[in-house]
This record gives sequence, structure tokens and C-alpha cells, in this order.
Amino acid sequence: MNGLEVVDLRVSFGGLVAVDGVSLSALAGRLTGLIGPNGAGKTTIFNACSGLVRPSAGRISIGGTDVTRLSPPARSRLGLGRTFQRMELFDSLTVAENVALGREAGQAGASVLRQLFARHAEVEEIRTAAEEALELCGIGVLKNHTVGALSTGQRRLVELARTLAGRFDVLLLDEPSSGLDAEETQAFGSILRTVVDERGTAILLVEHDMSLVMSTCEHVHVLDFGVLVFEGSPAQVQASEVVRKAYLGSEAA
Repeated sequence: MNGLEVVDLRVSFGGLVAVDGVSLSALAGRLTGLIGPNGAGKTTIFNACSGLVRPSAGRISIGGTDVTRLSPPARSRLGLGRTFQRMELFDSLTVAENVALGREAGQAGASVLRQLFARHAEVEEIRTAAEEALELCGIGVLKNHTVGALSTGQRRLVELARTLAGRFDVLLLDEPSSGLDAEETQAFGSILRTVVDERGTAILLVEHDMSLVMSTCEHVHVLDFGVLVFEGSPAQVQASEVVRKAYLGSEAA
């Protein structure tokens, strides 16, 4: 399967079961949502998919390859990219330098020598990938600005651009619109749709902004207390009594 597939995933910490038998997929060329209340296990699933926590049961595949026991760098080289709730940017570097790291880190990670030396073709590839990502996110004019001086909305776009500069076929985005206003969120959603439509990327989006989820996602998984309680189209999710009780609230349309 092209994209991400999670089958019967179980993650426990001591006696606490954080994720219990969850199966979900994020297909190539599709924007998939993963929603649920705080503490439902969404970030734990991301951490398991990224290799940051080891599941006690289940299987995780990227592009049809079983990666359940692989390291985070190995999963990255197979095409898995990730953002975090807390932005991890280098404030003293420029926007262009931060974004370039999305491609450069992947090239250097497979070889110790490449961390010190890069061929001219590789340098050009990094520059081109960074420029394309900057333009896609609409922040090309900011490329020489220091990241530490940017607004929250601009920093979120830098974070996304850095991920898009890498060779990633599957993206896990963990609350990427946090701190954005309504206009910025709408623009952010348009960028995600462009990435999916033009690149065929598989995106799994964890997000609390339901307007973003419902307007951009084609399929949505709903998690509650570590268990998948519903999945379907945004319209089906909004109409589900189970989802209203678990997450959206009784007044949800």
C-alpha cells in the first residue's frame, strides 16, 4: 500500500494502555484526519509511527514496507516526515537555512562523510528543494529573515516548508495550525491541499481546529481513550452520534 498503514496497534506504558488495537491508514494522495479529545492517544500513535516509542503489539507499514522495528532515521529514509506540537526550529538561522535542513539532513544521515562534505550536485539539489518548498508555502520573501524574529504563523509555515523540502511521501502533522488565526489557518489548509493534489503525498493530520479538518480532509479517524471509535468522511463524522458524545459535543451539527 502506498502511504501509511497501522494495523492493530497497541502501546502501553507500564500498566497504562495508551493505544488499544488501533487500525488506520493514510493513503497516498489523500489528506486524512485523526481527531479526538486531549489524552486520546493521537500523539502516541504518531510517536509509534515515527519510532519514538515501541508498540507492544501491531504492525506499522510505510509504502508497503514493515517498519515496526526500524529506527526513526530508517523510517525517515523510507519516506516518513513528521512535525511536532512544539515547533522545533533553529531561531538563530535564516528561514532558507532552516528549510534547507529538511533535505540536507536526509542526505547526510545515510553517510558520516556527507555530514562534512557534499558534492556540487547535492548542494544544488538542496537549494532547489528548499526554494520550491519556500514558494509552495508562500514564504519565499522571508528566506533571508532570521526565524527567531518571525510571527507564530510564519514560523508554522517555515516548519511545514522544511518538511516539504525533504524526500517524504508520508507526512505526520501534529497540530500544525496551533497559534494561527482564522485567515492563516485557511491559507495553511490550502497549502496542504496543494501538497496532496500536486505531489500525491499521504498526510495524516492531528488537529483540534475542526474547521480545518472538515474543510481539507477527505477521511477522518476519531480516537477516544486510545480506541478508534469512528471513521468516515467529514460529513459522516459530523453526523455521528458517537463522535458528538466523544468529542464534538452534543451541539455539533
